Amino acid sequence: MSMGRARSVVLIGMEGHLIEVEADIGQSLPAFVLLGLPDAALRESQDRIRSTAKNAGIELPRRRLTVNLFPASLPKSGSSLDLAILVAAWAADGYLAGTDTVVFLAELGLDGRLRPVRGVLPAVSAASAAGAQTVVVAAENAAEAALVRGVEVLAAEHALQVASYFRSPQAAEIPAEPGAEIQRVTAGSRKEDDDAGSGPVKDLAEVRGQAEARFALELAAAGGHHMLLMGAPGAGKTMIAERLPSILPPLRHEESMAVTAISSISSGAANVTRLQRHRPFEAPHHSATVPALLGGGSRIPGPGAVTRAHCGVLFMDEAREMTTAPITV
Repeated sequence: MSMGRARSVVLIGMEGHLIEVEADIGQSLPAFVLLGLPDAALRESQDRIRSTAKNAGIELPRRRLTVNLFPASLPKSGSSLDLAILVAAWAADGYLAGTDTVVFLAELGLDGRLRPVRGVLPAVSAASAAGAQTVVVAAENAAEAALVRGVEVLAAEHALQVASYFRSPQAAEIPAEPGAEIQRVTAGSRKEDDDAGSGPVKDLAEVRGQAEARFALELAAAGGHHMLLMGAPGAGKTMIAERLPSILPPLRHEESMAVTAISSISSGAANVTRLQRHRPFEAPHHSATVPALLGGGSRIPGPGAVTRAHCGVLFMDEAREMTTAPITV
């Protein structure tokens, strides 16, 4: 009987939690037992992992494989633990070594390819805060993971590249995967981070006239005040509000990390490549529901408009027409 270990991260809301993945291969009849409060998507990883191992040429032994996700009391969801479970199983079978302190974040394809997952930035940040120094991600997530300073990022396209990198000296030869080896990704310099933005920002300097409205906007920006815009349709209320981020100070590094992390969770996988330096602007429609405004979800909670406006501007257009309960600020 042997054991293997690896690490991964699960996200609950915006908070990442480091997960210890333990795999044990027993002498009983073939079975795959997954412990530690996995959800339905995570339970499906059992079949993905066995198929990936078989198609990669390093088939898991036909014995009882028990995988424990620690802490067992923490609910776990999503597919980002796929690679960590496979690596722990291979380590338990003696193929890999030195994986117990490495964080693995990737979904597996049946052919062994590593697929990107969302929320890599907050996951890697949580791993770094917990003391992890090395993270393995899919190649599409490499740029996002490298935004976290002080962490060595290894980018791979196939599970065999990971297996070759962590191959145990006593293990048999691992089948070669055509293509490049696993790649080290260096985090961008501070200057590159400072220059990174989130696209064009509407500038208050473009507004002609509206002297009183512009002055009120400048006072609100300087003092960090809320602002109520009233006027006839077409008076320029939305135009003025959209340009408020242009006179707010750039995001500090800590704020930029938080705003970019929210964007990483809100968007699909592999969409984040740079830190966001401009303050966000959110303008939900007046028919938006409470979950759309405040966030939520039945399986994996997602951020709403209020969260996406963190460190930026939340513009409640046609507030009197909103069908949701009143929000007091």
